Amino acid sequence: MPAATASNYVKVMVEREARGEGDLSGAMARIARRYGLTVWQVERLRKGRNKTIEAGLFSRIRAAYLAEVERQISKLQHELAIERATLGETDAVERAEAAVRELAAKAADAKARTLS
Repeated sequence: MPAATASNYVKVMVEREARGEGDLSGAMARIARRYGLTVWQVERLRKGRNKTIEAGLFSRIRAAYLAEVERQISKLQHELAIERATLGETDAVERAEAAVRELAAKAADAKARTLS
């Protein structure tokens, strides 16, 4: 199960990192470099070739995935700040900000559980 979970984490990270159709190897290299993995590890996990995974590697991949989630949340917060500056206070912006705050809290909780 951890190998399949790690594989899913890596697939999502590569998909979000890729800058278009021909950027798969570049995306894998950037993720590997950013999180101290090898391109080989990223590629094998992305393709689902690992049947088992060492606990330390799983922890690093989960931490990397949660860091990517935090990056996405940060981007959403920035976009909402722009919306607020452009549109002022609206119910839609306030609801979106509340949802993003809730996501940020859940991500922080998941990260804290990973580190403990």
